[in-house]
Amino acid sequence: MARAGLTMDRLARAGAELADEVGFEQVTVSALARRFDVKVASLYSHLKSSHDLKTKIAMLALEELADRAGEALAGRAGKDALTALANVYRDYARQHPGRYAAAQFRLDPKSAAASAGGRHAQMTRAILRGYDLTEPDQTHAVRLLGSVFHGYVSLEMGGGFSHSAPDTEETWTRVLDALDALLRNWPAP
Repeated sequence: MARAGLTMDRLARAGAELADEVGFEQVTVSALARRFDVKVASLYSHLKSSHDLKTKIAMLALEELADRAGEALAGRAGKDALTALANVYRDYARQHPGRYAAAQFRLDPKSAAASAGGRHAQMTRAILRGYDLTEPDQTHAVRLLGSVFHGYVSLEMGGGFSHSAPDTEETWTRVLDALDALLRNWPAP
């Protein structure tokens, strides 16, 4: 019998909060049970395992990111849209480091299909249509953008840029300018 008040949604949200506080890798069913002051067994009517919990947190994070990106992209095109999308990822990572890490969690095919990951790809592809990229270049560009956004954010959050000039905001702006220029002048194969 499920404990009153505990739902999968509530557990996923509490797990996401825990991830932001202690790190995504530290989130376990045991840690979540302590947060609710219940026995671990109480949570197994909602969860199969810590992996299942992490999957739910990842799906929540992807949904939150997709919602933010959708709002930020509304009515934008070209470089303005590219910058808005990039800033959503960077801001989300800064505000919710554990959830951002969860968004990178490898999902099984069934969970991936049910997640908001497809929305992310659709939004990125919509931005790229403004740059007149067709396949397979569009796929290459999606991978490039994901790599640059995630790489920069990961290095910045890990302190990789903290001991050097210029300011990381200036670098971020220059990176986005360079991406825009590259996308406008995509090299032929």
